[in-house]
Amino acid sequence: MKIDLTDTTASKVNKALVQGRREIGTPAVGMVLTMVIVTDEENAYDSIKAAEEASREHPSRTLVVIRRTARTPRDRQGNRLDAEVRVGSDAGTGETVILRLYGEVSKHADSVVLPLLLPDAPVVVWWPVDAPDEPAKDPLGALAARRITDLYADVDPLDALDRRAASYAPGDTDLAWTRLTPWRSMLAAALDQARADIVSAAVESEAENPSAELLARWLGTRLGVPVERVTTAGPVVTAVRLGTANGEIRIDRPDGPLATLSLPGQPERTLALKVRSTAELIAEELRRLDADEMYAVALHGDVPGAADAQAAQPAKTAQPTKAAQSAKTAQPAKTAKASKESVRDA
Repeated sequence: MKIDLTDTTASKVNKALVQGRREIGTPAVGMVLTMVIVTDEENAYDSIKAAEEASREHPSRTLVVIRRTARTPRDRQGNRLDAEVRVGSDAGTGETVILRLYGEVSKHADSVVLPLLLPDAPVVVWWPVDAPDEPAKDPLGALAARRITDLYADVDPLDALDRRAASYAPGDTDLAWTRLTPWRSMLAAALDQARADIVSAAVESEAENPSAELLARWLGTRLGVPVERVTTAGPVVTAVRLGTANGEIRIDRPDGPLATLSLPGQPERTLALKVRSTAELIAEELRRLDADEMYAVALHGDVPGAADAQAAQPAKTAQPTKAAQSAKTAQPAKTAKASKESVRDA
């Protein structure tokens, strides 16, 4: 069911939501969170579709904020809020409200969104594109327990990654990091089987890939070894190599949904390692809304001055952290254990 409202208010939108639920026969609210999507008209369709698919696992009220620019100078002086309310089968398993803001109203989106938040439920804000440099200080971001950005949408993702590191606050996360969950899980499992000291590491990917940079920083920080960045034709991350005294541990995914795991003295194995959809990534992020500590570690890993959360250009070769330089060489079992503990629950 869809209800269109022109030149409306947040109060009327709330009434339309109640009316819609009554007409489809589900007056009770069963959502577990509020998802706020801040996007433009071009990316709104794909973002809404991904949120609706994710709502099958996490029923939610989705508020889509689209700031519109009027075509004529006269219209730009006007303030207006248009809304489209979707409930029932048109909104997945939750509710969707598309808010189009014009004029001065677009500068105060938080005032429009605040009355529409579900009471006593967590708030998640997602910027599919054009994320602010400091998500936690954004008026909409300040309402949220979780703030999701996507470095892949930035023109210069590695520069944006350093800005994220400088402005990180608990609750921030990025889909470039979420894409790495299967990689990190497999690497931890491989280290458990290999039981060997890691002396070198390399991450292979297409140029300027933010996930590869985050993975390299994470490995450098957790293993305390230099990490080489190797540019390939892609797509995305294509391989990770870990050097040991007994041979090389390698996960290779040149293309397609399958990867090959190679361990010293063991036959090669084929593993499922597909590139996941945006809906799957969002669903994973909504499974836990506490601070993503490993994302913070990856952001600040092996970057000069990272302890002070200052932005820096990513190094060509990662250097061991101060803690790793001063620590004794880890035993094989300890190395594997440290890596496994670093992996988030998938």
